[in-house]
Amino acid sequence: MKAEYDFSKARRGALAAAAHGKTRITIRLDTALIEWFKAQVNEAGGGNYQSLINEALKEHVKQQGLERTLRRLIREELRRVA
Repeated sequence: MKAEYDFSKARRGALAAAAHGKTRITIRLDTALIEWFKAQVNEAGGGNYQSLINEALKEHVKQQGLERTLRRLIREELRRVA
């Protein structure tokens, strides 16, 4: 081990670039929520709790789009009947 190291040309930042299509963010979530996702991953035999959160958010967004579409279709049908 050296007595001194030269960090004059060092740069701060992520060790690895984010995968294509991914963006690194900082977010604050409830501790209980994080623990729940970690427990789900552990019960499944391993994996990444952050990926599980990502999938849950994508599913929520997809479901919201489906719900909006169904509500619109129901309103259109009710107008026809009325």
